[in-house]
Amino acid sequence: MKCRFCGNTVNDIFLDLGMSPLANSNLSSSELNNVESFYPLCSYFCQQCHLVQLDEFEHPENIFSNYAYFSSFSDIWNNHIESFVNSVISRFNISQEKQIIEIASNDGYLLKHFKKKNYSVLGIEPAENIAKDAESIGIPTLNKFFGIPIAEELSSSGKKADVLIAFNVLPHVPNLNDFIQGLKILLNPEGLLIVQFSAYLMDLIEQNEFDMIYHEHFSYFSLHTLQKIFSEYGLCIFDVEKLSVHGGSLRLFIKHKNNDDFEITSSINKLLDAEKQFGLLDSSIYKKFPEQISSTKQNIWKFFISAKQDNKKIVCYGAPAKGNTLLNFCGIGKDFIDYTVDKNPHKQNLFLPGTHIPIYSPEKILSTKPDYLLILPWNLKDEIMEQMNFIRDWNGKFVVLIPKVEIID
Repeated sequence: MKCRFCGNTVNDIFLDLGMSPLANSNLSSSELNNVESFYPLCSYFCQQCHLVQLDEFEHPENIFSNYAYFSSFSDIWNNHIESFVNSVISRFNISQEKQIIEIASNDGYLLKHFKKKNYSVLGIEPAENIAKDAESIGIPTLNKFFGIPIAEELSSSGKKADVLIAFNVLPHVPNLNDFIQGLKILLNPEGLLIVQFSAYLMDLIEQNEFDMIYHEHFSYFSLHTLQKIFSEYGLCIFDVEKLSVHGGSLRLFIKHKNNDDFEITSSINKLLDAEKQFGLLDSSIYKKFPEQISSTKQNIWKFFISAKQDNKKIVCYGAPAKGNTLLNFCGIGKDFIDYTVDKNPHKQNLFLPGTHIPIYSPEKILSTKPDYLLILPWNLKDEIMEQMNFIRDWNGKFVVLIPKVEIID
């Protein structure tokens, strides 16, 4: 395959997770007996630009046109976003006549915080069902995939962005070059581009986050690689923040190269140095990752086998994409897990892809009183443990499997 950024021939495997269904393709009861599509879930790394990437086995339209992830169902994430909006307005002194545009705006969870402060906002969201939810709360939303054509269309109509935001979308982009060029076109000459994404490569490797690899994530980035990508199209990363949210994220502040309004901060070189020290510029760290994950998988098996030998009842909390990667790769199904629960009503009464584990509302747990509650969205474990604290009434325990198996009384 060819690297989706630099075009170099890519043959080196980063991690092969076998065959897996699309991670958010939950099934209805009527679909359970249908033939289910599985695709290779194999990631590669480019020796030239160090981009970790999947080959494209399914068109993005078939993944994102009707989507099950609604950002507003996490309280921690919503608090994180409100804090972000307030800090950006304050730090960059963003006046109210500025145009705020967000790409992959989901259900309007972020833009609503700008809108209530009387900013002009526009969302661009490819999933029709989610775009409708955003419109229903008053967030103007274009139901389109972002790239050069939509950027040129908006730009020619005078709708360029003073503040352009792309949260948790960059890894989902199969055509990186088209996407980054689109950002450059849509951003005003003095504008501010803010990009945030999870599955940051250094954290993914260090914390064993193999479950962050799924078909919706086409690419996995280091700051070194992102510097090359944005620079190629006349954009400059002038500040970076390393965040703990979603298990390790980067927030990038970006400008046009010829814009002198924003000074490059020392945080750039600090993180570049940290990546170099960690070994992200050396191919050996990429080649060692499969062995590291094999050991993690064995420890996960040991937990399940031991629990079942002791006749323990195990249920899960959550139906996230990462959970489906983990369960399918480890071969953990209904023989070990009775069911899972999720706050998102769009997922309830469906079944997880591949494993066919049923999804219920969280109230189900009160009636079955499991011994273990396995938290699949481990990045939200504190929020979930607080919400589900009542399982301790019958000596129930919480379990997380990433970065290592941990049983929490």
